[in-house]
Amino acid sequence: MKTSTKIRVLIKKILPGKIVKIIRNVKRISKRLNVLEENQRNLINSQFEDVTNDKKIMLRNKEFKIYSQNGEDGILLHIFSKIGIKKKDFVEFGISDGRECNTANLSINHSWRGLLMDNDKENVVKAREYYKQTNGRVKVIQCFITKDNINNVLKLNNVSGEIDLLSIDIDGNDYWVWKEIEVVNPRVVVIEYNGSFGDDKSLSVSYDPEFERISKHKSGFYHGASLKALAKLGKKKGYALVGCDATGCNAFFVKKVLIKKRDVFKVEEAFYPHSRRLKKESTERQFKRIKNMKFEKI
Repeated sequence: MKTSTKIRVLIKKILPGKIVKIIRNVKRISKRLNVLEENQRNLINSQFEDVTNDKKIMLRNKEFKIYSQNGEDGILLHIFSKIGIKKKDFVEFGISDGRECNTANLSINHSWRGLLMDNDKENVVKAREYYKQTNGRVKVIQCFITKDNINNVLKLNNVSGEIDLLSIDIDGNDYWVWKEIEVVNPRVVVIEYNGSFGDDKSLSVSYDPEFERISKHKSGFYHGASLKALAKLGKKKGYALVGCDATGCNAFFVKKVLIKKRDVFKVEEAFYPHSRRLKKESTERQFKRIKNMKFEKI
């Protein structure tokens, strides 16, 4: 038998078996790839579901900072993208020098107008200089806000009726001042809450018209109100809690009539502990240091 003939015979004997093995291997590999692909798809889907179904994560993903202290700039733009904007107007008090506050981005980059207030004369001078870039859209005044003068201050500055945004951060009587406000009817309210009080207590510091945080308690933990107390007040005023920034500083409230039920947070869902304080001691230990101070149960 010629060599070429021998080779053809061997090929006929060997090749079918090899082909079968190759086919089987290809099928096994293909099956494994399909399983891996399915697992990967399930993993991606589960991660996507976690992100889209968890309101807290969704809101956190909206956070970014331009002029705000934390991620408030992003949250506010997100809120107004959902409820719309009426007049592009605001009131904010407790602004320091105005370079890092909740309305700066809106006035500087989005042509909003409004009233800014701070108690410190030097801060007000700096803020007035800084907001010259808004061409008169922003007015800055010096004022120590109390629950007794807030409505008159607003009237004297020609601010009344419906406004888009109210921002409160005075490190003290925040709860009592918001409770008293009647002259303006904000669609959105941003107010500082005290993360050191935890999410289970409904408390505010006792009202003191001359409240100063550090002189009250050297820790600086005694001020404002708990998130639960603010949520109760908001409900009475017709607002729903729609989240907090992730550093545990500000709570966001929107008029109930403007949002859907699925956008509303329970206090325990929205709450974040105060992140900077948490680096040094637990929320429980923070409150323990001030528990003997004067509080009002809400």
